[in-house]
Amino acid sequence: MLKDDILTKLKEIVPTEIIRVDEPLKRYTYTETGGEADFYLSPTTSEQVQQIVRFAYENDIPVTYLGNGSNIIIREGGIRGIVLSLLSLDYIDVSDSSIIAGSGAAIIDVSRTARDHVLTGLEFACGIPGSIGGAVFMNAGAYGGEVKDCIDYALCVNEKGELLTYTNNELELDYRNSIVQENHLVVVEAAFTLTPGDLDDIQAKMDDLTERRESKQPLEHPSCGSVFQRPPGHFAGKLIQDSDLQGHRIGGVEVSKKHAGFMVNVDGGSATDYEDLIHHVQNVVKEKFDVDLHPEVRIIGEHPQERH
Repeated sequence: MLKDDILTKLKEIVPTEIIRVDEPLKRYTYTETGGEADFYLSPTTSEQVQQIVRFAYENDIPVTYLGNGSNIIIREGGIRGIVLSLLSLDYIDVSDSSIIAGSGAAIIDVSRTARDHVLTGLEFACGIPGSIGGAVFMNAGAYGGEVKDCIDYALCVNEKGELLTYTNNELELDYRNSIVQENHLVVVEAAFTLTPGDLDDIQAKMDDLTERRESKQPLEHPSCGSVFQRPPGHFAGKLIQDSDLQGHRIGGVEVSKKHAGFMVNVDGGSATDYEDLIHHVQNVVKEKFDVDLHPEVRIIGEHPQERH
């Protein structure tokens, strides 16, 4: 299907104002890297998400889902087909001890909303920079807590454009994994069941976690967050640090001197710089400690030479 034909059809099923053509994706990633999307769509309702996904499925057009781009690297060749941004689905509703949030809502904001309603259970998320959709996608966690601990259900759209409900158990939430990843679903909404708590205790815990995060993580530079999953029996950052790799730079990207588990864009680095540095770190740690490091960050898109 030709690009002009796709655009014509898209304008028939969704509002023109949510469609952008040849949109630079570096505007939407924390690493500040990424080529162009053929079509960048920002639906404002779950029904629009269904319409777009159904159209793509019926016409064999690839769809890539994008939250707030905090744990992703997009290559300079960009992404073919449709990039579907969920950021406009950013509502947060509270009812008794439950919070329902759109997939585009920042999990930090949901954590703060829980605090404001004196609900405990989401304090761990007060420093996680991802969206709700991304947090469910990878079962985001920090400081001993994870999405699995408090999520009730998620509304997801499958590849055929069908809206389905997945309970906590059905989501198969595991360490940085879920059925959302395995089945190429897109989260449009999630509900959390929390517990009434004490405001001073909730605030004290959030203050402590925020201080720990700010003192240890390199928040002053663009990054993709924690780069590697935790290898069994080890800590990725400690292995990288013990490999004398802190400060090692390829292009404009370097292993953070503040926290070895992070890679920061210090001088106009590219996605290729990130990938090359990731591979270098993997090779050195493997050679030195015989431990395989697996990326936690998602790396997507085409290499520049692949784009036609």
